[in-house]
Amino acid sequence: MATALECREALTTFSENLGKATGNAKAAAQLDRSLSCWISDLDLTFSGQLRGGRIQDLVEAPGKPAAKAQIRLAMKGDDLVSLVAGQLNFAKAWGSGRLKLDASILDLLKLRSLL
Repeated sequence: MATALECREALTTFSENLGKATGNAKAAAQLDRSLSCWISDLDLTFSGQLRGGRIQDLVEAPGKPAAKAQIRLAMKGDDLVSLVAGQLNFAKAWGSGRLKLDASILDLLKLRSLL
């Protein structure tokens, strides 16, 4: 089971990867949206702001997110680490229910180029 530190490092790596995005992915990375990622097996939520091609102001808190973010992810810690490392395919994880993503239709269309 991934630790809270490993999950934070994975989100930091994901943020760095957003900053390197090019083409259609670069436009999606430029969204300005609130973001939360609930790690179900740790019952821990990371929240921040997707802005300027980065996840900014990343904080962690126990339990599910108190405030409703515009982009909400939910998954196990191991899946987050594997997803960011490129070992887990986003579409397969989403389709199988290992990863849950809740966002507006327009945001989903933009985000698909990132994931």
